[in-house]
Amino acid sequence: MKKNQSIIKKRILLNFLSFLALIFVGNLNSFANETLTVFQEPTDFRQYAGSIEDETTGDPLVFAVLRVSGTNISSITNTEGEFLLKIPKNQKGTQVVVSFLGYQDKTIQLKDLKEKGNKIALAPSIIQLSEVDIEIPKDAEALVRKVIDRRKDNYFDDSMVMTAFYRETIKKRKRNVSLSEAVVNIYKQPYPSPRGDQVSLYKARKSTDYSRLDTIALKLQGGPFSALFLDVMKYPEYIFTEELLSDYTFSFERSTQVNNQPVYVIKFGQRADVTQPRYYGRLYINARTLALMSAVYKLNLDNESAVSKWFVKRKPGNVKVMPTQAAYRVDYREKNGKWYYGYSNLQLGFKVNWKNKLFNSKYTLSSEMAITDWFLNTDKKFLSGKERLRPTVVLADEASGFSDPEFWGEYNVIEPEKSIESAIKKIQRKIKREEQRSK
Repeated sequence: MKKNQSIIKKRILLNFLSFLALIFVGNLNSFANETLTVFQEPTDFRQYAGSIEDETTGDPLVFAVLRVSGTNISSITNTEGEFLLKIPKNQKGTQVVVSFLGYQDKTIQLKDLKEKGNKIALAPSIIQLSEVDIEIPKDAEALVRKVIDRRKDNYFDDSMVMTAFYRETIKKRKRNVSLSEAVVNIYKQPYPSPRGDQVSLYKARKSTDYSRLDTIALKLQGGPFSALFLDVMKYPEYIFTEELLSDYTFSFERSTQVNNQPVYVIKFGQRADVTQPRYYGRLYINARTLALMSAVYKLNLDNESAVSKWFVKRKPGNVKVMPTQAAYRVDYREKNGKWYYGYSNLQLGFKVNWKNKLFNSKYTLSSEMAITDWFLNTDKKFLSGKERLRPTVVLADEASGFSDPEFWGEYNVIEPEKSIESAIKKIQRKIKREEQRSK
């Protein structure tokens, strides 16, 4: 019994996909202004910006997807519902399809989009599964097991090379103290394969204001892997192993639809008699194929001591770190009947108490990654050891520099939130002043 519990605990440790590293930083400059990049010839592209909202309420739709028809090019809205879509002029796609969970798809002609100020409204779409010709299961847990069993049929069984945009931020209360962004290439392995995905860094930038970090630096270990490992269909061992499934309760909620397809909504949470931290949230499952389309969930933080030990990799002895939030999301996209990883994010919150210090500090760490283009890896190319990032990478240690406002060029990125955009502008102004003083 104890041996089995030890095995389960070991696997649980793997579930915590990001680590908060607290280290003394000593005497460091407030900003580092060096850019790590690999240049290639620029491609002419068209650029479209705007927002996506609810047709009835006008509320912004967060993480809505824009896909260019006839291509694998896509983008996604930020937490304020804003998007930026870049399309090479030599692409043949003439339409953009906008989709969001629980809303009707909308197809827009490219010629009708403006360079800026596009406002796209989507209409809600709620259905009753009894109105469509599908079987309504009674056992939610059995359905989840079928979803895992069918991943070999529902997800790509070919190697893929994906272009992705990755961003991570650290905030002290509401102020940005660290920003890191990167374009990465993901060598995505077939879903049935036990081989793990590989990641290479193409272009990156970052800036950290250490003066706001209370003489400690918070770093998110894992970089792009912290988002990539949320692909639960590729890595089910990080949340739903055979041993762990029995630790949860599953139940059906009101169904919905996405991309004009009926969707089961399953709510899950840990059983009352389970003391080790588990997750709780919702799974959105295609009712016809039983493919997982999206998962939105959080970690139960009731066992504060256990969770703190698992999240904190290194810290000073006179500091107590308590997690206050651990939220996760992963979305999948479909092409020709096969699904693949499209977007994921995580939000981590921590409260830091110094011994003999009256007030505590509160930090929020977040990371997100969106696939913006992909093609089949027909040559079966793999990255060499020097080319690929390690899953333990700290992106903030790999690159720096925010001086160039046109840094990303033709690459699709997640439009920055207003607070991030404001922070970037401040960084650029500071760099410009420093350059002027040095002349």
